[in-house]
Amino acid sequence: MKKQSVVVTGIGIVSSLGEGPDAHWNALSAGAVPLTDEASFAPWTVHPLPALNLDAQIPKKGDQRQMEPWQRLGTYAAGLAIDDAGARGLVENMHLIVAAGGGERDVALDEQVAAELTGANDGARLNELLATGLRPTLFLAQLSNLVAGNISIVHGVTGSSRTFMGEESAAADALRIALARISEGRGDIALVGGAFTAQRWDMILLYKGHEGLHRGPWAPLSQRDGMILGGMAGFLVLETEAHARARGARILARLDAVASNATHRTARGKPQRPRATCCRK
Repeated sequence: MKKQSVVVTGIGIVSSLGEGPDAHWNALSAGAVPLTDEASFAPWTVHPLPALNLDAQIPKKGDQRQMEPWQRLGTYAAGLAIDDAGARGLVENMHLIVAAGGGERDVALDEQVAAELTGANDGARLNELLATGLRPTLFLAQLSNLVAGNISIVHGVTGSSRTFMGEESAAADALRIALARISEGRGDIALVGGAFTAQRWDMILLYKGHEGLHRGPWAPLSQRDGMILGGMAGFLVLETEAHARARGARILARLDAVASNATHRTARGKPQRPRATCCRK
């Protein structure tokens, strides 16, 4: 079966540099100084999210209240992508593929466990703390399908839905599978993306535990041996080229292939050089 050409027709992006592709292009082209918060999570620095007018993409206050920050962020960026593609009238047939982490944790319980078990190897006490402290639905309520569910509810995206939970590999797989489904003719249009919020103590705890964070003020990547986390959400609208041209959509890029080996390691803590996602104009 001949594969169809797949193009990008919409981009929704939010980071510390602002929202939308124009804000990011302008900031990066001008050599903008990285925006950082060195105080809230000291001694660890984060790239904070900008203030968002949530009403613009999530008009119902009730929807906003029932979402956690990472869900609001993902739902907001997804709406930006749909608008950028001029695809509000196509959401009923739009497929949805989302990648996200495991959601936000119970930080108070994490702190209690860390305080009691630091320097100890007491599995029985750990099990007791988790059994009595965790809400029964905590993990189930945090899965990435909640982001997809909220996008479906708020924006009316009601095609098929798939979710991936994890880190780099989940994001690469979400885009790879979206490309495969559209190119193979299992849909004409899809929304794919994910979201991550860095302004969370549970993320600091997670990555600090693996000694993965840079300690102290911001420094260029070449001058540090750890990450500086940043909040970000990114979504793309993908279409077959024929579908995009038939509706007169603006074509931003052609997506030929997706490949990543970013999670492989040649030695402990030393990542291989990743292959970039492949796009061409």
